[in-house]
Amino acid sequence: MAQKRDYYEVLGVQKNSSADEIKSAYRKLALKWHPDRWVNGTDAEKKEAEERFKEAAEAYSVLSDPDKKARYDQYGFAGDQMGGGGGFDFGGFDLNDILRNVFGGSFNFGGGGGFSDFFGGGSSQSGTRVFRGRDIRTSVKLTLEEIASGCEKEVTIERNRPCQECGGKGTKNSSDIKTCPTCHGQGQVRQAMRGLFGMTSYTISTCPQCGGTGKVVSNPCRRCGGTGLERRRETVKVRIPAGVEEGMQITVPREGHAGQQGGVNGDLLVVVHEVPHAELKRDGNNLFYTQIISMPDAVLGCEITIPTLSGPVRQKLEPGTQSGTVLRLRGRGLPAVQGYGRGTGDLYVKILVWMPHKLSRSEKDALEAMRSSSTFTPAPSRDDNAIFEKEKNIF
Repeated sequence: MAQKRDYYEVLGVQKNSSADEIKSAYRKLALKWHPDRWVNGTDAEKKEAEERFKEAAEAYSVLSDPDKKARYDQYGFAGDQMGGGGGFDFGGFDLNDILRNVFGGSFNFGGGGGFSDFFGGGSSQSGTRVFRGRDIRTSVKLTLEEIASGCEKEVTIERNRPCQECGGKGTKNSSDIKTCPTCHGQGQVRQAMRGLFGMTSYTISTCPQCGGTGKVVSNPCRRCGGTGLERRRETVKVRIPAGVEEGMQITVPREGHAGQQGGVNGDLLVVVHEVPHAELKRDGNNLFYTQIISMPDAVLGCEITIPTLSGPVRQKLEPGTQSGTVLRLRGRGLPAVQGYGRGTGDLYVKILVWMPHKLSRSEKDALEAMRSSSTFTPAPSRDDNAIFEKEKNIF
């Protein structure tokens, strides 16, 4: 970081905070900025996580020690006044000891790929570093009919796969694979820098010789250039559960890019895009449809055809159906996607009555004769009033 922050500010505690409060604050920060949580982040995010993690560890190493805390409270960052003449040197304490103290002895931070590897503190004897391939994000378009029943879709992607010539090793002969002499198999190198007041800080970067793999190949495979990976265009079958919605993401485990040196494959992330239906509208698990009928059909009653996801359905309308009437077809909606609810939605059908703009002479005469009839004098029933009130609320 460009400017050193106050240790209390780093941990978010006060000077009079108890040892347990300081420990709890550091625990939260250690979990938040743990490098394993940022393996899929951008380079900038990984760098920030590295810096934040080291900053929190340094602050805790001082504030958790009563003597160091007392000197820091009195002299601040004046390293020559802190004793030892070296300020807060990361070489002066064992990060693993701090983490075990905070998280408990059951945590093994010295194993391969954990905190120790991140800070270059592990050894080649602690185990082989396992690489995880990158995830692949793609999308799939689904109709409402496919969403209603669930389906299987095929997606074509380009991904890294183990080289067929060397079997993913990067060379035909295993004897040509050696431990990197620069980082000693850690994949990262650490450089010490002397700053103001004699304090020592460290920068950690990917090993320039092995590129972070911890291994070097003396006779690389001609096909893959020693990476052990080659690009392939492949088709993957994806099972789509019923009820998915726009923007939902389906994870297909281990169908992403292959990891280097026989590592773990990444995942395939499939984002759902819903194709608009020609007649039905969706809101959650419910579907909506609007049916327009003529005035005679509304007065005399009729039978209409309603489109559903399982095929057309005939529905009878009673005489005197009002414009704005809503019919509910139970269970004709969409199922709830597994883990996000239960049951099946409904299909709501709104009836609108169309009025003609022009009438013939005979049609006008017929309607004029009806005007004076008490049958056509508005006398809304309770159900009619309920419909009219809903229509009023639109305004």
